[in-house]
Amino acid sequence: MGDSNCSGLEMRLDLGVCGVRSFRATDAEELARHANNRRVWLQLRDRFPHPYAIDDARRFIAFARRGDPETTFAVTVDDVSVGAIGATLRDDVERCSAEVGYWLGEPYWGRGIATTALAGFTRYAFPAYNLERLYAVPFASNTASCRVLQRVGYRLEGRMRRSAIKDGKVLDQLLYAILRETVPRLSGS
Repeated sequence: MGDSNCSGLEMRLDLGVCGVRSFRATDAEELARHANNRRVWLQLRDRFPHPYAIDDARRFIAFARRGDPETTFAVTVDDVSVGAIGATLRDDVERCSAEVGYWLGEPYWGRGIATTALAGFTRYAFPAYNLERLYAVPFASNTASCRVLQRVGYRLEGRMRRSAIKDGKVLDQLLYAILRETVPRLSGS
């Protein structure tokens, strides 16, 4: 179902309605088009630029491809990049955990793509990175992302009150997590 990029092979998950794969240099134009949207930016960390230009996309793709291991991937529809998904691996005593993050271009919202991509990536991430736990910290106001996490099996562990600032507003974040033993196995694994 997926190949590791360690050997120069492209990681690829074919998930039906969408796919998750390694970024390619040719993804830059579509990535920039979908990322240059204030409504997308409002739900993401400030390191995600706004406005988002083609040079931002090129830098991001180069960063994603340099990962060792590769942890950031394109979410695709018909093999066209429409968003991104990835994990930030922790270290030291938290090396068994990673934070998952994802976004989609607005034309693809509400179609089950984020749910499908997150489910596939979650199943991929546990064995690929030898994890025990994946977690996410969406803004509490991002009800769509919270629903995606819940549908995939992430459980609400708590509310981090007034823990983030976005667009000049102090916001709560919610902590969702899923454990290795609660994720259905990939076929063939």
